[in-house]
Amino acid sequence: MSVRERKERERAGRERLIVATARELAEQQGWDAVTTRRLAERIEYSQPVLYSHFRGKREIIGAVALEGAADMAVALRAATPATDGPRTRVAALARAYLDFAEDNPAVYDAMFRLDGGLAFAEEDTPEPLKDAFAALLETLGEVAGEGVHPALFTEVFWASLHGLATLTRAGRLPPEDSEQRVELLVDRLAVL
Repeated sequence: MSVRERKERERAGRERLIVATARELAEQQGWDAVTTRRLAERIEYSQPVLYSHFRGKREIIGAVALEGAADMAVALRAATPATDGPRTRVAALARAYLDFAEDNPAVYDAMFRLDGGLAFAEEDTPEPLKDAFAALLETLGEVAGEGVHPALFTEVFWASLHGLATLTRAGRLPPEDSEQRVELLVDRLAVL
């Protein structure tokens, strides 16, 4: 291995460490606790080292969001086996989405609430974000209904899931009714 390759591998390792540490700190204490000073202390590198990877907290949030989008895509695909019927797949997808949001609140915030400097629904949208949407579209596209554009239906269903996740987390919706909300969403919105 050349010196250049080793340095690139070390740099990529430091970047993964910064993102993982930011994610962990945000999940434990919230995004306000994520500062370059705290990150530098936790990973035992100087702040200039952090700035050599990320220009600031916004870019770190963006990196966590991209990692989270990749994780979400995996979770959504794992929850929707191809052998079950459409209703079962859609309900499983909805539950997996809501579970991801509940289990990863800081990552979910990085993806959808905080400014990570990422473009959504544009040509330069990063691949992990496109793939997370594709993971939704793969299941939801088949239940959009005749004459309804699958991507548009997916956006509406996704917005509904996001609303449920956000309102439940904020204590505006009682969590014990979550399953009934999923059933209602699937039964009323999807063409099965």
